Amino acid sequence: MARFLVILGLIFVAAGLLWPWLLRIGLGRLPGDIHISGAYGSLYIPITTSILISVVLTVLMWLFSR
Repeated sequence: MARFLVILGLIFVAAGLLWPWLLRIGLGRLPGDIHISGAYGSLYIPITTSILISVVLTVLMWLFSR
């Protein structure tokens, strides 16, 4: 369990460091991501981005587990 939490923490750190670069390539503004703006606030639901990140992480985990 401790090993999993360390790996998860490293993934979050890497994502935080790479976030400005990821925004430049369009991650977070893909077709299928929902952004609703109103007078009292805004709502952002990154459906397509979440699916893409999930697929990439699944493939990476599968490769590292072999």
